[in-house]
This record gives sequence, C-alpha cells and structure tokens, in this order.
Amino acid sequence: MIRVIISTLIFLSVSFQVQLATASSAENLGQAIRYRTVSEQDTSKIDYTQFSQFHEFLRATYPRVFAQLEVEKINQHSLLLRWPGSGSPDLPILFTAHIDVVPIEPGTEGDWTYPAFEGVVADGKIYGRGSLDDKVGVIGLLEAVEQLLEEGFAPRRTVVFAFGHDEEIGGNEGASAIAQRLRELDLHFEWMVDEGGLLLSDYPLVKDKPVAMINVAEKGYFTITLVATGEGGHSSTPPTLSTIGRLSAALHRIEQTPFPSRLVGPVKAMLEAIAPHTGQPTQFIFSHLWLTGPVVEYQMSKDRLTNAYIRTTTALTMFNAGVKENVVPQRAQAKVNFRLLPGDTPDYVVATITDIVDDENIAISYDPWSAAAPVADYTGSGFAVIANATKAVYPDAVIVPSLLSGATDTRHYIDLVDNLYRYHGMLLATSQAKGVHGTDEFIDVESFKASIKIARQMIQLGSQ
Repeated sequence: MIRVIISTLIFLSVSFQVQLATASSAENLGQAIRYRTVSEQDTSKIDYTQFSQFHEFLRATYPRVFAQLEVEKINQHSLLLRWPGSGSPDLPILFTAHIDVVPIEPGTEGDWTYPAFEGVVADGKIYGRGSLDDKVGVIGLLEAVEQLLEEGFAPRRTVVFAFGHDEEIGGNEGASAIAQRLRELDLHFEWMVDEGGLLLSDYPLVKDKPVAMINVAEKGYFTITLVATGEGGHSSTPPTLSTIGRLSAALHRIEQTPFPSRLVGPVKAMLEAIAPHTGQPTQFIFSHLWLTGPVVEYQMSKDRLTNAYIRTTTALTMFNAGVKENVVPQRAQAKVNFRLLPGDTPDYVVATITDIVDDENIAISYDPWSAAAPVADYTGSGFAVIANATKAVYPDAVIVPSLLSGATDTRHYIDLVDNLYRYHGMLLATSQAKGVHGTDEFIDVESFKASIKIARQMIQLGSQ
C-alpha cells in the first residue's frame, strides 16, 4: 500500500510539473503579447520603450538562453543569438522570426473576444496580436532552446537565431542590419527557416489529415504610386474631368486587367504532392498538370485565396485627394500594391501598368524593393529536416512544398543562405488564419505546444 501511495504521489507530482510547464509556455506567449511592439509606417509613432521592455522580459524568462548563447543587440531593438557548434564542418543553420506586430485597425477594438494586447489565455486558446504573427515564432523558438539547454543538448553545427524588430515595415533596420552583421562575422548558412508556412487542419482536398505547407518560395512585394494632376478650383464650376475622376478611371482599368495566370514550380510541386492523398478525378488532374494545367489555373482563379498562387496580384490600397468639400483638388494620389509571382519583375509590372493607365496626366513612381528569394530546394536536406520534424509530432501529416503569398524578412538573407524556407509548425484551421493582421488573432494552446516540439526537432535534427 505504501508503495502504491508513493507511486501515486510521484505520478501526480510529475503530472503537475508537466501541467505547470504547459501553463508556463502558454502564459509566456500571453505575456509576450502584452508588450505593444507595434511597427508603424510613420516610425516617429513607434514606442520603442516597449521593445526594450520586451527584451528584458525575454532575458528574465529564458535565463539559460541569454546566459549560454552569444547574444547581440542589433540596432538596439533586434536580437542576434549564436549557439556555437562543437566543431562540425557543416555550414551553420539559421532560424528567424520577428518581434514587431501590426497595429489594430481603429474602430475594430471592440470586435475582439479579448483586448488585443492583453494576451489572455482562456478556453484552450491564447488570444492577442502576435499570437500568429509573429510573437509565436519568437517565443516558440526560445522555449525550444531553453528546454534543450536544460537537458544538456549541444549542437554539432552552429545554430543562429535572428529576431528582427521591423519586419512589418520592411525589415530595413532589423533583418537587414542583422544580415550585415552576419556578413561581418563571415557566416554563411546551408539553410534557414523563417515564418510563413504552417499546418492546415482543414485543407479542402485532403480529408482527416493535416497538410504541412513548407514554403519554398515567396512572392515579391512591390508598390507603385500614381499621381493625377489637373485643373482644380471651386466646386461650383468643376472641370469636365477632375483629378479624382481621372485617377479613379485609371485605377478601375488596373483592377479590371489582372496579370496573366501561370503555374509556377512551387505550386506545381504542391499540387503533385497533394495528388496521392485526394480522390478521383482530382488525383488524375494534379498528377497530369502538363495536360490539365489550363483547367487547374481557371479553377484556382475563381477563389481569391488560390488565385494568389497563380498570378501576380493587384491590390488598390490607398487613395488620397482633396482638402475641403467645396474645392476640386488639383492633385489626387493612390498606391497600388503588387505581390509578384516568381519570375515576374518590378520592371515588368511598371511597364504593364504604364500601358494600362495610358494617361500623360498621371505620373507613376515607385520605391526600389529588395528582390524576392529564389525558390529553395524541396528535395534537399533542409526541407527533409522540416518534414521529419513535423512528422515526429504529426505522424499522419501530408508534407507539401508551397508558395507564400506574403513577404517575409528572408529577402534580406539571400546572399547568406543556400536555401530559404518559411515554416512555423502551427496547426490552424483555414478560418483561423484570417486572424493574421486581422481581428481576433489567436492560437490554440495545444497547437502552440506542438509547434515548440517541432521547433525542438528542427534544431536537434538540423544541428547534428
């Protein structure tokens, strides 16, 4: 009886410790969300004290990481952490995530289940801005490293972690500066993993299995500015064609003239990888894209989510004109954002839009944007590590290469890394993914715990 009681007490003690660890990792992400590390387009509005306080929180929460790894602050608000290997001749590997988050759209604050920056852990979920993009990546990686250090794990090859502070506004002060520091250290990486890819629990073509979408490429990011000029004056005697009307007409032509569709390499590879897990006729269609490609493109173009996989997309995002209701403006300005398929260039976009606008009274300008990363090898060792790490946690997962429709900090590391991947091992429903940059962003506690396990596996498998 005594032995039974002792065994029971030991079991309850271990179970309680596991529960504490679970609660701690979830609460750590919740606490991280409470620091308002918001990137604003107008950088004068950024509260950098929040970033400094967030750094202090990380140091206090992950003492082994900050004591045993080589830690540098980059441009005051980004972090570079190096975990030296024991002497492997292999190139190091790089894991990245970003500290900053996007603002809450004014007027939507009351639409959240819980306030966006309270980091509430309730109902098996962690709520708040950054729970998906991308405090989850920062905290998940640090949780994994802290656990590995506690267990005495030592990598054979060097592992580097880079956490930029301004990814949401381009990464020019964060990831770009980190990349420059890595050049100074003469570091080159075999592969890296950034944010972007994830597991979908309800992929429409695959039943009862999660689909792990490992992004091997991302679309380029490019914005043009259009400025219409013309006669202004009193609204009682308006011109035949106002600057607002001229520019609106041009924008309408742009929106009604989409770029041509095509199936690029990563999307073909994704469809072919999914094919064996689908029924007929889908399996045949995806397995014979040389024949069925035009039909697939047509079907994908009918949905806004899949349409982004097959063409350079056009989004009218900003319009500004006028200073008073009874004054016709002499100037109207708009911005149009494009996400470029691999192979499309900014020059191609500008030339196409210039032909569509075809108006000498509308000037077209743009800021240079760094090139998108090339397509990574989805038969290589880095991809295999990510796939095996995922399979260790989700044995029935369907692994597919994929194309990220957004943009990440990976473009700043192009010359430093042989293969650039994008993947955090979060399991989400399609509807939940809409919380990224939107309202009611959250992650399930169990999904977050599993993502930490996947991060651990990637570090362990990749560094040995």
